[in-house]
Amino acid sequence: MQDFITRHRDLLTGSVSCFDRILFKGHLPLNWPGAMERVLRDNDVLIRDFKHFVNRHSDRLKDAARQAAAEAGRPWLRIHPNRRKDDLAREIAERDGIDNGLVCILTAVEACNSFKVLPGDGKPQIVSARRKCLCLYFYFIDETFGMVHVRITTWFPFMIQVCLNGHEYLARRLAAAGIRFVRADNALLCVDDCVRAQELADMFIHERWPTILSQFAERVNPLLADILRGMQYYWVIDQAEYATDIMFRDPASLKPLYQDLLKHALHCFGAEDVMTFLGRKLHSNFAGQLVNHMRKRWPGARIRHRMKENWIKMYDKHGMVLRVETVINHPYEFKVRRRGRQQGNLVVGWFPMAKGVANLYRYAEVSHSANTRYLSALAVVPNPGDTRVQLARLAEPVRHNGRSFRGFNPLARADLDLFRAVLRGEYAIHGFRNRDIRLRLYGAHSNESTARRDAARVSRLLRLLHRHRLLAKIPRTRRWRVSSKGHHLMATAVHVHTIDYPDLLIAKAA
Repeated sequence: MQDFITRHRDLLTGSVSCFDRILFKGHLPLNWPGAMERVLRDNDVLIRDFKHFVNRHSDRLKDAARQAAAEAGRPWLRIHPNRRKDDLAREIAERDGIDNGLVCILTAVEACNSFKVLPGDGKPQIVSARRKCLCLYFYFIDETFGMVHVRITTWFPFMIQVCLNGHEYLARRLAAAGIRFVRADNALLCVDDCVRAQELADMFIHERWPTILSQFAERVNPLLADILRGMQYYWVIDQAEYATDIMFRDPASLKPLYQDLLKHALHCFGAEDVMTFLGRKLHSNFAGQLVNHMRKRWPGARIRHRMKENWIKMYDKHGMVLRVETVINHPYEFKVRRRGRQQGNLVVGWFPMAKGVANLYRYAEVSHSANTRYLSALAVVPNPGDTRVQLARLAEPVRHNGRSFRGFNPLARADLDLFRAVLRGEYAIHGFRNRDIRLRLYGAHSNESTARRDAARVSRLLRLLHRHRLLAKIPRTRRWRVSSKGHHLMATAVHVHTIDYPDLLIAKAA
């Protein structure tokens, strides 16, 4: 990421990374039929009276919500499930001037996990079932987190979801610290002190999340005080978005560059690159989809790279912020260092990351690393207008120890194939060897003399790249890595050949 910031520093005002939208879910220890039957036994209720029992407590939950809305003088609205509830809640808050407390309660009939009674051997039995019930959406404006919505299903097992936004949290922290900033929706367009802003953003993961989320649950579920007394919600992270925002001086600084960034990401990032960004390695046992998807959105466009249920996306906010965002829905693809069992022994090691809120810090680490790799890969895209200078520099010969080494021809297929080979995303972390490039350029040969000849050819090419300072040797290894200069110059040549020249030919033909 620092390479990207350094390259475009004249256009930027700063950067900050923080959680964006994050969705927590709370589960009571009632998610299986046996637990529901135990609740019935504790309340001296027969299974045949299950429907009457659950309807009565469902009505209690709804009545308590209506009473809370009436006491606060806030609206209770029944809406269509497909309507954008967050937008409606914000409209109500702005219309009524609400800056703290309950904004409204929205209701919609939606699918949920619940139970039903079926005939059994000698007696009825309770089984898990996917059903539809009335769901309540409580919208609050919280002093710490800003706009928050809490959704609760009105049927057992009363699952709760809490949704909040890390940018709102950061904005309130900045205001409390007296740091000036400009905000539009959930984006910060300008911040006076980005270093301090990053420190405040990092405090998000250190909040006492189980306590905070349980307090929200107590506000919307009055049954925790009697029939569910002694039970506590177990909180998990259902979805987390972590964004890195690069703030530009004005829309004119970002717009032309953003178009080139989109083209580069769409044409040049392959499956290996997406896996590398997310800290994974593509191998023969990988089972899942890797998809690059670009779509138009007002007022620009967005590109998304998806690996199974997780993805990285890039888009602009209000023409002044370049946002790279990692979204984690399935954390088990990543690792966390914790205690676990290996071969029957309890050890401390790297295990698949679960959804528990205790892993929020690891969500931030994984996502920030992914955003950083993505922006580092985009650092090779030159500023519009610099292309001619970059290519001229690449074509110039260099001298070393009195010997002249030829320059590279940005239009020659052989040179472009070499550039593409060494720039592959899978080499971004550990570098590459002579053999890696040889297989990319010339393929595998069973003839030993041919293989040695190809290895010698690649050695000469790598030495030529090194003399131009496009490559650097990794100490105490036989591996090479692409230098910052190499990223800039070689990627410029590939970018021009792959994207700019076809666009010019299309424009001429039109």
